[in-house]
Amino acid sequence: MSQSDYIKDIARYGLENDQAKLLDVLEQLIDHSRKTKKVNFALQLQSILKESLRAQKTGVLSSVGSELHKQRLEDRDLGEFILEKITSDYTFDNLVCSENVIDELSFFIEEHKSINLLREFELPVSNKVLFHGPSGCGKTLASYVLAGELHKLMYVVNLGAIVSSRLGETSKNLAKIFRRASAENCVIFIDEFDSLGKVRDYSQDHGEMKRIVNTILQLLDFLPQECIVIAATNQIEMIDEALIRRFDVNIKFELPTATQIRKLVDLTLRNGKFTFDNDKAVSAIIKKSIGISYYSIQKTLITAIKRSVFEASSSKKTVGMINTALWSALIDAEKKALLKPVSPRKKKA
Repeated sequence: MSQSDYIKDIARYGLENDQAKLLDVLEQLIDHSRKTKKVNFALQLQSILKESLRAQKTGVLSSVGSELHKQRLEDRDLGEFILEKITSDYTFDNLVCSENVIDELSFFIEEHKSINLLREFELPVSNKVLFHGPSGCGKTLASYVLAGELHKLMYVVNLGAIVSSRLGETSKNLAKIFRRASAENCVIFIDEFDSLGKVRDYSQDHGEMKRIVNTILQLLDFLPQECIVIAATNQIEMIDEALIRRFDVNIKFELPTATQIRKLVDLTLRNGKFTFDNDKAVSAIIKKSIGISYYSIQKTLITAIKRSVFEASSSKKTVGMINTALWSALIDAEKKALLKPVSPRKKKA
């Protein structure tokens, strides 16, 4: 059957109010979409189906205090804490990083694709990952790659919003997010995980901070194996050691080497629409770029491309040549902007 045939059957059974056949054809369409590599569509349908079945537990009408009513209230409460609920199309082809990071991510993905085999031998499945390293070095992108390779929904959690304004409700809100994500066997991505450490340093309520850490420890301990938590931080030294020990996989991201910068440039230009006007100068720019992040390098390159397009259009030149000198100048400006100001020395008395 084609997708249109499934849709016609869904319309027919829906109008006939034949729920058994409707659910059956929906499951067939989800399976068909997976097999035809329409993974995002399949995941979205599956999520809709789960939500609908959960809602129907209380019947056609919802009474006050029903499970559906509570679910809607929880959705509203969690809205400010979940930045995104997405499906990812990213794969390893989108990621440039060290071979060690690729190997660690590949093994983690293999574990989850072979989860039944591991269960057969009563072996644990890793599902808690900690990414740490400098800003702009691929931690967030790597989380999208994991979600994309495993075809899982991903919740992007705003931990800063959870702990900043209502410290007393942090534990409760974290539990709600974990409960919701666990029900859908998806990926929970928590950026700025060091926010917990910052609250510990700056808050007077150390007792509340201990309760939050204990809550996260418990949530991680009882996390279903099919559900994955990825935490990312630029400041691992801010995080409680007990929390760090709970993560099955601990991956450090580094600033790019010259080889990795070259791969990033090739990835950015892979559509073949743009080339450099001075190939010999590119190696020198790459060497000069060592010490800044993947994000900064790609940002300056894309800016150079856009400005080169504007320049060519205004002078009626052929669009497609990247002004190498311009990119070099942008790298210099980026490095200067990233330099931390040095505090003046105190004058001797």
